[in-house]
Amino acid sequence: METPAPPHITGRGTVLALSFAAFVVIGANDGATGVLLPSLQADYRVDKATIGLIFLAATGGYLSAAFSSGLLVERLGIRRFLLLGTLLFILGAGTLSLHVPFLGLLAVLLILGFGVGILDAGLNSYIAALPDNSGPLNYLHACYGAGALIGPLVASGVLAASLGWPVVYGIWAVIGALLLLGLALRFPRPVAPPAHEHAEQGGNVLAGALRLWPVWIAAAFLLAYVGAEVTLGSWSYSLLTEQRQVSPLPAGWMVSGYWLGLTLGRIILGKLSARVGPRRLITGCLGGVAAGLLLIWMGPGAVAAAAGLVLTGFSLGPIFPTTIAIMPELVPARLLPSAIGFMASAGSAGAAVFPWGAGVLAQQFGLDVLLPYVLVFTVLLVILWRLLDTQRSEAPAGGVPG
Repeated sequence: METPAPPHITGRGTVLALSFAAFVVIGANDGATGVLLPSLQADYRVDKATIGLIFLAATGGYLSAAFSSGLLVERLGIRRFLLLGTLLFILGAGTLSLHVPFLGLLAVLLILGFGVGILDAGLNSYIAALPDNSGPLNYLHACYGAGALIGPLVASGVLAASLGWPVVYGIWAVIGALLLLGLALRFPRPVAPPAHEHAEQGGNVLAGALRLWPVWIAAAFLLAYVGAEVTLGSWSYSLLTEQRQVSPLPAGWMVSGYWLGLTLGRIILGKLSARVGPRRLITGCLGGVAAGLLLIWMGPGAVAAAAGLVLTGFSLGPIFPTTIAIMPELVPARLLPSAIGFMASAGSAGAAVFPWGAGVLAQQFGLDVLLPYVLVFTVLLVILWRLLDTQRSEAPAGGVPG
């Protein structure tokens, strides 16, 4: 398998800037979906259950990419892998801008989701393999959060101007084309490894990654983490408005504060990760999550709930990228894309399953069950982090060889 040229030769800053831009675009696309949903439903004249199929289609494409990422990287190399993901994103967004029929919409969302999954797994694994990776990975995921804040603004502006929802996807396609040009011109070209390394490599990379116990622990950790993050973000507005009698506008700002806290946590705490180390950072963050949840649950009034949401988001922020950052210590370089793809797919499953579970429990026992539900995940995260940190302590000095 070809490997990228060393970052100090090719210009690490340019590669990181392109990676950050890609994650802004991915976040903007994801963030705009909620704003576009009513327009899509009205345009295609379908009910809520039917329009919800768009989430299944996009997630199906993403999961397919996540599971096949290691095999594709080994076959194509990281540069062509990322170019393929960007091309699929442009193809998907450009086709959606043409206002295809509903079944075509679902098929195209599979392609778009596949492209997003390639960019997600590819950029995470590439930056994870760089020296001093924790800070850049936190900034990478902060860029996703920034994009998720920008996307709804772009979508709502387009709809307010009566331009129609397909225009939004046309904008993403144009930005994707600029990103493709940047990657084609500036992303490092691969350097072939010595011949003896080819002889030492062999076997299915996904199967090899799945034979490693730390990969399963990390996947379970991200499954619980993303489940907690998305559950709180998805259901906190309903909790505030229906159970706490907070007015809709302030409740919306409070939920925005949660997501803003998540982004700021990745920017601010990402700077500390190299200094304090992953063990102290994630241990402290999990303590902050528990404190924030207790403040929302037991604090007096809306102000305490708002502060608790910001604290919880701020504390959750660095956990996902910092977990990705430690994987080169536990996984051989050749298996890293497959390991990260599998971990990302586990996180995506958590984002789908656990918010649904919260809805089922809320239907039976009321929305007050939300906070203890997320606290249970926090306890699980503490246990899984201890297990993963033990694996780090037992890893050979200097990480796992590739």
